[in-house]
Amino acid sequence: MKKPQEMIIYNIFPLLAGRFSLWGEHFRRASEMCFNWVFVNPIQRPGYSGSLYSISDYFSFNPLLTDVNSKKSPADQVRNMIAEAQKCGLSVMIDLVVNHCAFDSEITRKHPEWFSWERGEVAHPFCYGDDGKKVVWGDLAKYNYEGTKDPEGLYQFIKKIVDFLITLGFKGFRCDAAYQLPGKFWKRLIRETKKNSPGVLFFAETLGCTADQTRTTARAGFDYVFNSSKWWDLKGHWLMAQYDLTRDVSDSISFPDSHDTPRLMEDFRGNIAGVKQRYLLAALYSAGVMMLMGYELGFRRSTHVVHSRPDDWEKTDVDITSFIKKVNNIKKAHSVFQEDAPTEILQNNNPDILILWKASTRTDDEALIIINKDIHGKQHFYAESLNEFVLAGAPLQDVSPEYPLEFIPEPFHYELNPGQGLVYVTKRDGARQIRED
Repeated sequence: MKKPQEMIIYNIFPLLAGRFSLWGEHFRRASEMCFNWVFVNPIQRPGYSGSLYSISDYFSFNPLLTDVNSKKSPADQVRNMIAEAQKCGLSVMIDLVVNHCAFDSEITRKHPEWFSWERGEVAHPFCYGDDGKKVVWGDLAKYNYEGTKDPEGLYQFIKKIVDFLITLGFKGFRCDAAYQLPGKFWKRLIRETKKNSPGVLFFAETLGCTADQTRTTARAGFDYVFNSSKWWDLKGHWLMAQYDLTRDVSDSISFPDSHDTPRLMEDFRGNIAGVKQRYLLAALYSAGVMMLMGYELGFRRSTHVVHSRPDDWEKTDVDITSFIKKVNNIKKAHSVFQEDAPTEILQNNNPDILILWKASTRTDDEALIIINKDIHGKQHFYAESLNEFVLAGAPLQDVSPEYPLEFIPEPFHYELNPGQGLVYVTKRDGARQIRED
């Protein structure tokens, strides 16, 4: 049986963090908040557009991130950066962007057979927006995994990239647009990588996919997928349906916002209760959680893959680091929050209250999460007994990040503050079974 892991990830956005030598303060802050992983977006040399996701040379580094005055090579500067993270108890993962490269990369000239071509020009990746309009990334060249005449050469090139990044010290790969690559490619890459580096983890970026597409991608051997809980309105059935369809294939990672979405603090117009609510939900809903740097300080300016700079670091009067730390410690302490456990939305007499029931299939942990959906006003919650919502015979323990109760009364009356979440855990006894059975 798979052992639950503590997958609590802090996303350092390279262009906002600046040179590698300056990242130590971010590692220390992440460690103090009890994160145990760091995810970094691409750090390799970009093409003419300057976009982090338009990689020109996979084996050299973005000059904005290295120190030209250092006596150490850029590769050694990366190794030192990772070593500093490890001293803080953090493992480091990186974006693996291999569905495309920069269209002006030398790779397109050396190996044109690896790419898709249209009317004599290298093909650019594209997608259709919510308005139905086609969006083309003109600075990118799309690899042709299905149609290349040299599949082995292309595979070995990608494997070389992965091996190079592992030698630098990276322990995981967030595979950008993983669903766009053939499953057989990922199966081989993951299998052969783990054979030599068994501790390395692979994370599939599958945002925008259907649940079936996510299942298909995850079956290639990915350890985790990223889910869409960020867009949930706390009401619709779709999220739970997706969760149920994919959780038996792969555990998932939630996030309250990300490097390519608007900042949640801006979306919520500075509502701190809402920002705290969404982190609590993301952290305890899925096996893993990822938080973008600055979230804990109420940043409102979106990160940009071309234009962000250290000068964009915001000075705010917001600091929810202690809250984030408490939530992360709850996740670390209870295995039910370290897996995509069976989860149900339970009914109650207040439509502005969300009740989530969770039960581990790997341990005897069981949990109850009660959240005030209303981030502007208080909501009253009442139950004859909280035990009516769980299967366990053991008493419930209040481990809430704010205002935990030493004694849980019956009947239970509680006036939840805006966005507030209550968290209760217990242990099932051997005579009872999980709801899904």
